[in-house]
Amino acid sequence: MNAHHPRTPAAERTRRWFMNRSLLLGGAAAVATMTGCSAGSSDTAGSASGAAQSGMPSGGPGGAGGMGPGATEVKYADFKGVTTDGKVVDDLFSIHSTGVSTDAVVKAAQAFLDGLSAKVRRASVFDVDDDEWLAWSNVDGYAREGARMGDLTEKQQSLGYALLGAALSADGLAQTRNIMKLNAFLGDYNGGGKETLTEGHYYFTFMGTPSTTKPWGFQYEGHHVAINYFVLGDQVVMSPTFMGSEPTSATYNGEKITLFKPETKAGLALLRSLTSAQRKKVISTDEKGGTDMVAGAGQDNLELAYQGLPAKEFTSVQRQKLLDLVGVYVGYMDDGHAAVKLKEVEEHLDDTYFYWIGESEDSSAFYYRVHSPVVLIEYDAQSPLAYGENAQMGGGAPSGQPSGMPSGQPTGMPNGGPGGGMGGMGGTPTQQHIHTIIRTPNGGDYGVDLLKLHLETDH
Repeated sequence: MNAHHPRTPAAERTRRWFMNRSLLLGGAAAVATMTGCSAGSSDTAGSASGAAQSGMPSGGPGGAGGMGPGATEVKYADFKGVTTDGKVVDDLFSIHSTGVSTDAVVKAAQAFLDGLSAKVRRASVFDVDDDEWLAWSNVDGYAREGARMGDLTEKQQSLGYALLGAALSADGLAQTRNIMKLNAFLGDYNGGGKETLTEGHYYFTFMGTPSTTKPWGFQYEGHHVAINYFVLGDQVVMSPTFMGSEPTSATYNGEKITLFKPETKAGLALLRSLTSAQRKKVISTDEKGGTDMVAGAGQDNLELAYQGLPAKEFTSVQRQKLLDLVGVYVGYMDDGHAAVKLKEVEEHLDDTYFYWIGESEDSSAFYYRVHSPVVLIEYDAQSPLAYGENAQMGGGAPSGQPSGMPSGQPTGMPNGGPGGGMGGMGGTPTQQHIHTIIRTPNGGDYGVDLLKLHLETDH
């Protein structure tokens, strides 16, 4: 057992209270909570009490779009993973040597832990099979455990970023840091959430002790970022990994930041490579909604049937474009283990389905899904909640109503400015609010299947 004590009933109530509150609030605050974003204003609950919104995100309570586990949280012992019909496909994963060293991430993790105070370290380390793995959320105000970056010294923060740098690729680290920066931008823009809509409101937790032989992992989590990183020997599982942003493009502290262009372009490139007959099978007849993600936080035992067209019906060029698309998401982990994961996906390429909702212009707001026995990827351009002219006002005002921000607004802000409030799922989706996730179906998330095999074979 590690030094960390199990989550107390009070802590459980905090998380469950958060979930129940979101269901009871109604109005813009509830919508923002349910879809995984919050404007963070302390006045949100009061101003939204009489403004009920219609519709709920796909998957209902539990946060398909990234809200968080709350009252529907799956316990680690009950974890099954994403399946097509509730039955796990056996023999997909095995304990083996990848030939890719994990020494760097082990050393970086240990250095970060060694740099923490004894109190913070005790609060940040859990058992390797703790329920804390599954208790992540995309919401900024969610009650989290662990070491909060904003509370650490500059040296401790540097050690934390060094750990991320060892675990992620250069693109993955840049993506994570830029999401954090745009989270702070949103706080400045929206005028609320000064504790949560910042670069500092992101947490590290550790499951097990960093080791080159024994199973362990870490979680890095906050608004629009949740990275789950499991290590067993030289094997790595980096899923589920949730990344999102609102806005996706802005200037923060003089730096122009634009996110999710590779994900957007690679999805469009694959779709546009399809014939008209193939597109009829891939593109849904459903209209693009304000939020269409189904495998967000709290959906660890999701049952999701394949939809769209399998790659066995693709040409060789189309299959490569599918691999290129998967490579964008897989490529956020360190390069060596990304190659290992991509090979795993390629082995099941015939059974990999591509599915699309929405239009297909460069600027269109659309949803797509890549789904196979070993990978599930979702990209969802969603309704604005707290940014831009399309963001609905706090009381549920019509989409597109500007707030009349005076001239001289900070660089990167569209007309509408602070006070734009929060939109809802009924608003017009836009590429300025995007959620993405990658999962490993059939028990692979959080390295659960590998840990079971490890324990069964007494490695």
